[in-house]
Amino acid sequence: MAEARRERISGVDTAWLRMDMPTNLMVIVGVLMFEGRLEPARVKRTLERRFLAYRRFRQKAVQDPTGAWWEDDDDFDIDSHVHQVALPGKAGKAELQAYVSDLASTPLDATKPLWQFHLVDNFDGGSALVMRIHHCYADGIALVQVMLSMTEKSARASLALPAQRFDAGDPGDAAFWEQVLKPVAGAIEGATRVGRNLLDQGRELAANPGAAQEVLEGATRKGMDFAGELAKLALMGSDSPTRFKGRLGARKRVAWAEPLPLDEVKVMGKALGCSINDVLLAMATGALREYLSARGDPVDGLGIRAIVPVNLRPEGQARELGNRFGLVFLDLPIGTEDPLQRLREVRAHMQALKGSFQPLIVLGLLHAVGYGPRILQEQITGLLSQNASAVMTNVPGPQHPVWFAGRRIEELNFWVPQSGGIGMGVSILSYDGRIQFGLIADAGLVPDPDRIVGRFRDEFDKLMWLTLMSPWEGEADAAPARGKAPR
Repeated sequence: MAEARRERISGVDTAWLRMDMPTNLMVIVGVLMFEGRLEPARVKRTLERRFLAYRRFRQKAVQDPTGAWWEDDDDFDIDSHVHQVALPGKAGKAELQAYVSDLASTPLDATKPLWQFHLVDNFDGGSALVMRIHHCYADGIALVQVMLSMTEKSARASLALPAQRFDAGDPGDAAFWEQVLKPVAGAIEGATRVGRNLLDQGRELAANPGAAQEVLEGATRKGMDFAGELAKLALMGSDSPTRFKGRLGARKRVAWAEPLPLDEVKVMGKALGCSINDVLLAMATGALREYLSARGDPVDGLGIRAIVPVNLRPEGQARELGNRFGLVFLDLPIGTEDPLQRLREVRAHMQALKGSFQPLIVLGLLHAVGYGPRILQEQITGLLSQNASAVMTNVPGPQHPVWFAGRRIEELNFWVPQSGGIGMGVSILSYDGRIQFGLIADAGLVPDPDRIVGRFRDEFDKLMWLTLMSPWEGEADAAPARGKAPR
């Protein structure tokens, strides 16, 4: 029997495909930086043998009145997806950031498979490789595995094609949705209905806050735990009005910080009884606070929310394409001046979200609305996105050096897309014993993202100083600091 050339796109991947807006493109952008110069022919050969081993990347996403489909591109040409440029003059970090910002603001060609690689020469005496892949193909966890499949552990390793090819059909996909959604299928359906009702009731709830409690109690009386938590999400209210919120334009700005030592972050987290993720999120919160404060904006008592992806992939399925993550809304204590207290609050907020239904609800809801009318999806994602100011994601990378096309990857950064009206994304990636911070923002809201990422080192130094000066007693409050953090 001939292999099918047209496959239906899953509901959640369809949802990500349809989230594209001129002001927020659903494209994951990554930058790999190399000390030496990449050879264009070897780059292309690596992509042909390793990247295109995933048949999905030879397929384009097609939408018609019956839904969204993966369809083989009969006119596929790798030269349409791999481009070579040279930065002008003595180009360094600023010039590469400007180039990546331009790419992050440019839509992919919807008539072709939705990905591109840009080989950038004349960068700091070496090369960089910018990859752009639409979110409908995969999430960050899967794309890191795709990247690793193209790398080697030494410069001399063979580029022979592995015996295994990766099927576009994602054999674990059906089992995943069966495992995750079947037990709560009724609740997801009910949650979708509640979502529609909340959209209809939005104006009434805004005018009559008491009605919100009635909606929640009604959901609880029906035993709809999942729908009740969805109602809480929908009734969360818009995020605090700061310069991070506002009308979006079509231009993006990207920036990345100098890497931080992962081992020192681990030591800090262990000493303070926090996870590495808690420490990194607290550092990001402090950097945002200092940015606002430097511009004269009021920060005392201020709180904003970030959407944080939560990986829902079963163990052993990291390499399969598709989107398998949920989302939670995390309160960021911008208004807390003391870095240690800010870290405690971040940790408490993260602990409160453990065991939450939020990730499963959002994943199931996206899966459901991806098969429904586009207008319903736009309304629901718009309603949820107004409750946050940023997306913050932390993806683990390889903790050893890797080589691509014969060159060692020195630094690795990526930026995640933001949906709806969210105008900022913070990306954290660990690679080869270092932490890489990246930030992407709407150019009108944050025209100088380098001034935010430049503060991550300051926040790291403050926390390290206070860690050394202040003992931490598990759940108890830390003793008063014996010194003052550097400013």
